[in-house]
Amino acid sequence: MKRPGLFELQAISAVASHRSFRAASAELGLSPSALSHAVAALEKRLGVRLFQRTTRSVSLTEAGDRFLSRVRPALAELSAAMESVNAFRDTPTGTLRITTSEGAARQVFTPIVLEFMKRYPDMKVELVVESRFVDIVKEGFDAGIRLLEAVPQEMVAVPCGPRQRSAVVGSPRYFKANRRPMVPADLRAHRCIRLRKRNGGLYAWEFERRGEELAIEVDGPLTLDTLSLVIEAALNGAGLAYLNEWDVRAYLASGKLVSVLEDWLPAWPGLCVFYPSQRHVPAGLRAFVEVVKEVTKRDASR
Repeated sequence: MKRPGLFELQAISAVASHRSFRAASAELGLSPSALSHAVAALEKRLGVRLFQRTTRSVSLTEAGDRFLSRVRPALAELSAAMESVNAFRDTPTGTLRITTSEGAARQVFTPIVLEFMKRYPDMKVELVVESRFVDIVKEGFDAGIRLLEAVPQEMVAVPCGPRQRSAVVGSPRYFKANRRPMVPADLRAHRCIRLRKRNGGLYAWEFERRGEELAIEVDGPLTLDTLSLVIEAALNGAGLAYLNEWDVRAYLASGKLVSVLEDWLPAWPGLCVFYPSQRHVPAGLRAFVEVVKEVTKRDASR
């Protein structure tokens, strides 16, 4: 049997990481049909299916998962060998794959990601937004950006922003017709705008003061699954919203939204860039981390 070439192995890894032929083909610079043909040809030579395909999803079969678990370490070694040549360049080159959440992406995109790309024009950045926490090693990412509390202990974590804080907010118009809540239990008498998770559940409103922790499942006539709509509803007086303070800071500063229950909403450690501690750090990732440190230090001094 003819042995698979490097291109075919990279194709398998890319499709598994993206769980999409279209996204993988964009990474590899191929048409989706060419990539699908390459994967199908390899499956035919191996005599097993590596992927389960439907019109909506692509996932590894058991054979594919076992095959890729043996292939990825070799691909990582080859990538490291290629990366070692980067040390002889004036600036790094290549693609930096980063996984993050939607909220984190909004916070870091302009001050960090765009600044990095401006400084290093030979680098490409693939920022993948996922609500679920991603295993960056298993899924082929160089790094992740998440809240520090969510990062596994074996990872190197570099802070990339200020401490985070939740906020319960409503518009001045809403508070003209409704008394401000003084304790979390008062929320049961208010119209609350609920945010639905991608898995169908609802986010609880979490509070803490002097060691007392509360998680309240609020009620209200409006349930949404998009953060921007929750903010728009709050601005228009539809009710109270529970949000990350960063997302509504401009509206709080302008007075379009008013914050309540502030003594029940302490700050917690913010975002960080994280990556494996036991892996060679590519030049592109090292450069990205330096930008993170510089921007974070600059913002903290303001």
